[in-house]
Amino acid sequence: MAESTAGSAGSTSESLADIAAACLANPGLAAKAEIALVGEVLGDTDWQGGPGDDGAVVGDGIIACGEALFPPFVAADPHGAGFAAVLANVNDVAAMGGVPLGIVDTVVASEPLARKAFAGMREAAELYDVPIVGGHFTLHDGQPSISAFAVGRSAAPLSVTRAAPGQSLVVAAALDGRMREDFPFFPAFESRGRRSAGDVRLLGALAEAGIVVAAKDISMAGLVGSLAMLLEPGALGVTVDVPAVPAPAGVPLVRWFNCFPSFGFLLCVPAGREPECLAAFAERDLAAAVVGTLDPSGSLALRRGEERVEVLDLRTTPITGLPR
Repeated sequence: MAESTAGSAGSTSESLADIAAACLANPGLAAKAEIALVGEVLGDTDWQGGPGDDGAVVGDGIIACGEALFPPFVAADPHGAGFAAVLANVNDVAAMGGVPLGIVDTVVASEPLARKAFAGMREAAELYDVPIVGGHFTLHDGQPSISAFAVGRSAAPLSVTRAAPGQSLVVAAALDGRMREDFPFFPAFESRGRRSAGDVRLLGALAEAGIVVAAKDISMAGLVGSLAMLLEPGALGVTVDVPAVPAPAGVPLVRWFNCFPSFGFLLCVPAGREPECLAAFAERDLAAAVVGTLDPSGSLALRRGEERVEVLDLRTTPITGLPR
């Protein structure tokens, strides 16, 4: 597979208004509003210092998280869904500043589909050096279902509750490879191979060193949608310098800002620690850049030169609606 050249989102062929509109129209962002149901039923609780993080801290640095795969995706590409079940959990543990210790899965599917799903899980588990330690399997010829759960450990767990005005927003991403044509997914692991295991473990080292204090992986909600979830608990704001955002060459910004990269993270870095953060990613040939500074405004905006377009006002627009 051809590899792209690391670069930044500096093209002016797409207007900020077009990028903002595409981000707001992202179905992955709209789907986050459904999470409000959880708070409505379970009530107002801090849920181990949250809610709003990609995982939960249980006990002394133990990280727990889980993902359910969209059933139509499972039916259409069971191998890809199995791989994604592991990948999503590994990224969630990394976003918590942790190292993955094991994966538990649940699969409800026909025998042929289950074989493909398990093969995808095995491939991802080997690539990211994390064992599949257990799970549940039900043979079923109806609509398939896949979920997976991870346990990890962190010496210094990250949390969106530690994001604060004055911190720098860093976007880090693997730009190797190319975008899938049929799905908004950038599978950099296809080019990075075994380096992928070390890539996701870098965040734990940065967390332990105090270089990063909060993080979110960039998920199906896209860069802006995932950033909105990071900012929402504290009603924080940031103006993203679009030309500074690391981006793969040849990928339109409306696609890059709305895709799920296999390695893409939003990091909150204390003032003065930015050079250490960027150097750590550069040592692994990963792209990273400071793209803005967190502020108390609640306004999430995009900027290119003197032009600025507000995308969301988090003081008035709920994203997940989780209690805080």
